Amino acid sequence: MERAEKQEFIGFLQEVFKASGVVVVAHYSGLTVAQMQKLRKQMKQAGATVKVAKNRLAKIALDGTDVASIAPLLKGPTLIAYSSDPVAAPKVAVDFAKGNDKFVILGGAMGKTSLDTDGVKALATLPSLDELRAKLVGLIQAPATKVAQVVTAPAAKLARVFEAYAKRDEAA
Repeated sequence: MERAEKQEFIGFLQEVFKASGVVVVAHYSGLTVAQMQKLRKQMKQAGATVKVAKNRLAKIALDGTDVASIAPLLKGPTLIAYSSDPVAAPKVAVDFAKGNDKFVILGGAMGKTSLDTDGVKALATLPSLDELRAKLVGLIQAPATKVAQVVTAPAAKLARVFEAYAKRDEAA
């Protein structure tokens, strides 16, 4: 890499670290190209991204960011998974690690909070942002439908009473 390319990449990583809701660091030594492509595809589907960066450049990019606590994890063949949704990247990383023993999660950071391996796994068990939104919409809609049923119920009863009187008058 040329010096200008390195500076550009460091700037890119700084923006990533500032904008990300969560960053996960993992060792990927021994994974095949097909496995890495599968990981990238799964991350992309979940709204997350995977980057393999030189540790030295990543450490430079970490200076002055909230996730600077991950710097000690950047040793050896590491990759960085990140997403704006605090659950997306950890969930995919943990699921991928279950099927690939050569993929080892080292830790991560969520904002200024440093995460160890167990912290990343705990984040992975939480529902995603989309799931939470769906539950919230469901909770909001449920009372609205009940209110609509209660409001229309007296009118329906009144209509049945009028219908009964009309039928009685027709029969007489």
